[in-house]
Amino acid sequence: MGPLAGLQVVELASIGPGPFAAMLLADLGAHVLRIDRTEPSGLGLPMPARFDVAGRGRRSVALDIKRPAGRDAALRLVDRADVLIEGWRPGVAERLGLGPDECLARNPGLVYGRMTGFGQQGPLAQAAGHDLNYIALTGALHAIGPAAQPLPPLNLVGDYGGGALYLAFGLLAALFERQHSGRGQVVDAAMVDGASSLMSLFHGLAAGGQWDPAQRTANLLDGGAPFYATYETADGRFVSIGALEPKFFAELAQRIGLDERFVQRQYDRRCWPEMRSEITRIISGRSRDDWCALLEGSDACFAPVLTLAETAEHRHARERAAFVDIGGVRQPAPAPRFSRSAPSTPTAAPEAGAHTAAVLAEAGFSATEIAALLADGSARNRD
Repeated sequence: MGPLAGLQVVELASIGPGPFAAMLLADLGAHVLRIDRTEPSGLGLPMPARFDVAGRGRRSVALDIKRPAGRDAALRLVDRADVLIEGWRPGVAERLGLGPDECLARNPGLVYGRMTGFGQQGPLAQAAGHDLNYIALTGALHAIGPAAQPLPPLNLVGDYGGGALYLAFGLLAALFERQHSGRGQVVDAAMVDGASSLMSLFHGLAAGGQWDPAQRTANLLDGGAPFYATYETADGRFVSIGALEPKFFAELAQRIGLDERFVQRQYDRRCWPEMRSEITRIISGRSRDDWCALLEGSDACFAPVLTLAETAEHRHARERAAFVDIGGVRQPAPAPRFSRSAPSTPTAAPEAGAHTAAVLAEAGFSATEIAALLADGSARNRD
């Protein structure tokens, strides 16, 4: 079920944005087969597979692709795929005999998705790094956090926003193009490229003199504007206010009792320090729940700042069934939503090698071939 039902995806096990992109495809109905290593590789955190939310919705075959027999088995699985996802350092797939040239020669319609931090070429292509390093090069990290120091925005901007989402978007674009050309191609998704693309608005604002790129908490969307910020409540929790437009700020002011003179001077930056001080004073006088009762659902552009534990219990999330329980683990439901081809609830992430024998048999391997792969360590089937 789902709009991507029938799409065959092979995922070469990695960490970070590659698995998340594969999860997005699996959530929408794609058949995702993950090729895992035969031995523990240190990928991910030491916890049971069912807690690996980004690993949900696929099957796992464990192959030792450093062995010729394991590599050849992997290539036979790629022969049947529409999409391949790999997230290794540039050149690793080629050295293992699983690079684009080898795979596309066997399967000319394959869309080969490559996920890296710095891209396939360039002076930093071979350097190790993580989300924080990639977004540091794009201006995104510099723009986030208090004035004194940039702060990591989790790994949302590089790994997932600039990485996984752009990879998934690129894969689907290449599949659309394949309908006309009949040919596959390589999609080079680099987190530095995606995160830079996410910063497009701010390049325009800076060029137009509406954003100071040298300062944090001095601009409209970085916490500098007192009407687009978070405030602590009387019970030590927080609320968010995002009343950017004058009509929304006027409603906020009327509801919380903010002086009208601040409404008249909303965009006068000279007024912002006093405005922030007054809003801070007002908001700190009541609990977060009191402010929810007064402002939530209004045009004041307000929302409580919820913890992970709280978010699934919020009435809006409950009404929209925004969370699902998979294997006893509560997690976000697949997104976005579709009017006809709604996807089914994903399955929990598999243990490495959970489906090795079954997958190989379905791919046309004989019982003798499967037994030989298992016997010499080129494949492993989880007991």
